[in-house]
Amino acid sequence: MTNVAVSERDFNGGNPAVIRKILKAFPPSDAVDWFRSLGVGLHEEAHGKLFPDSNRSRDVLNALLEECRACGVELVTGTRVETIRPSHADATHSTFTLHTARDQLHAQAVVMATGGLSLPKTGSDGRGLSIAESLGHTIVPTTPALVPLVTLNDRALCQSLSGVSQESELALWLDGSVSQRLRGSLLWTHFGLSGPVVLDMSRHWLRARLEGREARLTVNLAGGEPFESLEKQWMTRTAAKPRTSLHGMLAAIMPAAPAAAILQRLELEAGARVASLSRSDRRRLLHAVVEWPVTITDSRGYNYAEATAGGVALDEIDPSTMESRRCPGLYLVGEMLDVDGRIGGFNFQWAWASARVAARALAVASV
Repeated sequence: MTNVAVSERDFNGGNPAVIRKILKAFPPSDAVDWFRSLGVGLHEEAHGKLFPDSNRSRDVLNALLEECRACGVELVTGTRVETIRPSHADATHSTFTLHTARDQLHAQAVVMATGGLSLPKTGSDGRGLSIAESLGHTIVPTTPALVPLVTLNDRALCQSLSGVSQESELALWLDGSVSQRLRGSLLWTHFGLSGPVVLDMSRHWLRARLEGREARLTVNLAGGEPFESLEKQWMTRTAAKPRTSLHGMLAAIMPAAPAAAILQRLELEAGARVASLSRSDRRRLLHAVVEWPVTITDSRGYNYAEATAGGVALDEIDPSTMESRRCPGLYLVGEMLDVDGRIGGFNFQWAWASARVAARALAVASV
């Protein structure tokens, strides 16, 4: 639902200074207290992630719905907003007519919290972004984010390792040099790569492709250990246990299945003793371990993406209120904006914080 420690460094997209200002208006501690007031206690798990004590998302939803009822909020379901038409009363105020498939609604203010394009079966199919664009906003081109990546040339390897998880470091190479390095758990799957580090890297690879840049990924299968350090360890272990097999030595660095797959791909005998390995083969093997190339062809798309990168340009909203600078009376929050966080509860915190800023501004405006 959020994370213990959240800062602008956990997000991509818009201006970090603007993101920081919005996050500071409703930090994670405030979110924890607010949910506790609704009867939803939170507990901390690995990497600072905060989950409901019941571990049931339904309990969170029910608490939010109950608070809506307590506040007199009317929820109109099964009613899709097709268009929003502003009527400018003056330079600083508008009234709105919302056209739905059933009828029309009239409002003094409108908050759009329709998400991006991720998981379109939930309703976040991009229609909200189209409406925002019709109201004068710039839409930063979108891509999936926090999404598994698909391979083609490496499909056989991935299928043979499907289900294996290991600590790795991913490097994104753009135009011949490393642009991003991320560490975390990688999961081999039948279609390609998944796991937290892959999900975090996905937006960077997809944005690079969107920009037409030459992008490629390599995986450090030793968890990020650099070549020089890894070679030193290898030689020390070889001197201590020269009769160790190549597979046994490699399996001390990574899970046994990837170790066997690498040796097979490099045509090195898994049962050979490490002491018999030539210097050139040793260096060839260790270079492969720290920079294993993976050919990414695509992502699994919005149906599997946990977030959307891109959206309404962040500089087109007032960060102190979340009100549109292009259409007075319109407020934009959450994933509609060009802000996407890494995995670990950060996108939820962005949703809570940006919505809280808008809510406070609306409360002041209604007085």
